[in-house]
Amino acid sequence: MAYEQRSAGSGKHLRDAEDIAAGGAELAPEAPAVLLAPLLAQFAAVARLEHVTRAAAELAMPQPTLSRAVARVEQDLGVALLAREGRTVRLTRAGRIFLAAVERALAEVERGAEAARAEADPVGGRVAFGFLHTMGTEAVPTLLRGFRVEYPKVRFQLVQDYTDSMLQRLREGELDLCVVSPRPDGPELTSRRLGEQRLRLVVPVDHRLASRQRVRLGEVAEDAFVTLEPGYGLRRITDALCAEAGFTPRVSFEGEESETLRGLVAAGLGVAVLPPATAPRPDVAELRLSSPGARREIALAWVTGRALTPPAEAFRTYVLSARERLPFHS
Repeated sequence: MAYEQRSAGSGKHLRDAEDIAAGGAELAPEAPAVLLAPLLAQFAAVARLEHVTRAAAELAMPQPTLSRAVARVEQDLGVALLAREGRTVRLTRAGRIFLAAVERALAEVERGAEAARAEADPVGGRVAFGFLHTMGTEAVPTLLRGFRVEYPKVRFQLVQDYTDSMLQRLREGELDLCVVSPRPDGPELTSRRLGEQRLRLVVPVDHRLASRQRVRLGEVAEDAFVTLEPGYGLRRITDALCAEAGFTPRVSFEGEESETLRGLVAAGLGVAVLPPATAPRPDVAELRLSSPGARREIALAWVTGRALTPPAEAFRTYVLSARERLPFHS
């Protein structure tokens, strides 16, 4: 299964295929492109065959209707494109210039249509899937490996970002689905619970509390904290837990990725509230927090009422069916 990955922090892309990018100016209702768009293919057929009757037969439309359509193109442009010679026609110099542009435009539309169909192809289409940085080590690879057993040709655009940004991308249509925490509110988004993780207080292995199994967050009120940046769901949970414990954390470093924060903790630069590590590190200790609120809910989210493409629908169904096997139940 081919995929491309994008990290919000770096802005870099890993692509398995060439992206199709397009941009254009807003068109006024009287713009030639708006007026002529439905007629271009008809003009091109007449110009290519140099015969109105044969072009009408090819397009399966009445000859008088086609003649009026070509005349309408000339009228809207204010220039003669065809010279009539009995039942045949030939392009004028202006007509040749215009036909070259029309053929390029029609070819581009056809390429766009093919790309749109490929995007939604049930077997080989593409899914735009967002997830938290902490999901990239184990959970997301597990999902993709299981899904590709049945859908080996589906491609993925993978976006790692923080929750608020991913939900905005979801609303704007850039993403089909995303795994976030906390679970989003509001009727414009639908979400389903995937699991819940108990959070840990991560301290250096030589920290005064490192030998403990369980601690109260208030016991590190005077310690420096390393945290995720504002906007991350885990940062909001950390701030709320500290407020519940009666203090505001003294933040010494902010980052975008939990493993980086673990490295900062190991270097003695602070303590952190994080989900359990995928693989234990010998240079930090992960302690249970006594607060019942020291947990985060993981959810799959999508836009309410917006139809998903067949591959995205298939992936959503798979994720929800596989939720009990994911590492979201610590």
